[in-house]
Amino acid sequence: MIHFKDWIMVFLAIVLISIPWPGVFPAPVKETRSEALTGKTGEQELTITDALGREVYLEEPPERIILAGRAAALIANPAYIFPEAKEKIVGMSDPDQGMGNFIAFIDPFYGDKTIFQGTAGAEEVAALNPDLVIMKSFMEEKLGRPLSKLEIPVVYLNLETPQQFERDLQTLGKLFQNESRAMEIGEYYRREQEEVLSVTESIPEGDKPRVLLIYFSEQDGKFAFNVPPRNWIQTTMVKMAGGHAVWKDSAMGDGWIKVSFEQIAVWNPHHIYVVSYRGDANRVKGELLGNPRWSALKAVKNRNLYAFPGDFYSWDQPDPRWILGLKWLAKKLHPHLFIDIDMRQEAADFFYRLYNLDESPFTEKILPRIKGDFP
Repeated sequence: MIHFKDWIMVFLAIVLISIPWPGVFPAPVKETRSEALTGKTGEQELTITDALGREVYLEEPPERIILAGRAAALIANPAYIFPEAKEKIVGMSDPDQGMGNFIAFIDPFYGDKTIFQGTAGAEEVAALNPDLVIMKSFMEEKLGRPLSKLEIPVVYLNLETPQQFERDLQTLGKLFQNESRAMEIGEYYRREQEEVLSVTESIPEGDKPRVLLIYFSEQDGKFAFNVPPRNWIQTTMVKMAGGHAVWKDSAMGDGWIKVSFEQIAVWNPHHIYVVSYRGDANRVKGELLGNPRWSALKAVKNRNLYAFPGDFYSWDQPDPRWILGLKWLAKKLHPHLFIDIDMRQEAADFFYRLYNLDESPFTEKILPRIKGDFP
C-alpha cells in the first residue's frame, strides 16, 4: 500500500521533471521560414511601411536582397547610396538602360551577383533564396504578388516625387541598417531643392516660361514623342525649376503619353527639352533643328531647344540624378537668376557625396559620359 508520504514524493518528482530547467530540458523552438533558410534567429525585428502603405514585417535585417522587375536601375541607384548594398544585394535585373552599366562600375562584387536578363519571374527570383525583394510599385501585380504567395517578403519603392523619393530613401536606410546615411542624404536633397525653390517660388507666374519636356522613341527610322504624366517627377521638376509644363492638364494617364507634332505646335512652348534613355539626345536635337516644321516653333526660333543631360542615366528620371536635372533645368530656364550654379561642380559633388567617387574617377569615367547640353 502506498502511504500518503509516498504520494507526495511522486507528485514532487513529476513537478520537477516537468520544469524546463535551462540546459537540461530545453523548451521546443518554433522555427520560422527565415530561420530555416538562413539558420539565424531574429534579434533585430523590422517593420517597414513601403510605398504602397503596406507594413512588411522582417524578423531581422535582410542579408540577401534582390532588386527585381522592370526599371530595376531606378531602384539600384538609390540602393547603392548605402555602402552596405555592395555586399547585401545578391541579384538584380539588368541595370543597364542602354548607356552603360553604372552599378558594375561602382560595385567591385558585381561579377559575383546574379543578373537577370529581361523580366525574371517569381520562380527564378525565389531560386536565389532571398530574404527580401525590392521592386518598383507598378510591379506589384505582375511580380510582387506571386512572390508573396511564395512567402518571400517584398518591399515596394515609388520614387516618383521628391517627397516619395525621400520616404523611400528612409525605407532603404532601415533595410540596410544605416538610417544615419539616409538622414544625411535626405538633408542634402532638401538643401539642394531649397537653393532652387527659394528663387523660383518668388518668380511672378506671368514671367515663368511655357515648357515642353518630351521623351523620344525611334522605330524604323521614325521618331515618336511622349510626355510624362502630371504626377511624375519630370512634371514636378519643371514646376520647381520655375516653368509651366504645357502638357500638365492633358497628361492624366499613368505612363508616357504619345503626342503628335500638331499638338506640340498648338502648345508652341518657349522651351523644349528632349530626353533620351538609350542614346545621345543631341542627335535627336540635331534632327529637329534641321526640320522645317520644328524650325517654325517659338522655342526653336529662340534657340531654346535643349538636349537633357545624362551620364549612364538621364537626369530627368526618378533616380538620384533628378536633383542634378532640377538644378540644370533651373539654370537653363532662368540663367540670370542662377549665375552662381556651376553644373560641373554640382555633378562632381553629387557623385562624391552619394557614391564616394572623388575627382579622379569623376573626371576619367563620369564626365566624358555626360551627354546633352551640358553644362
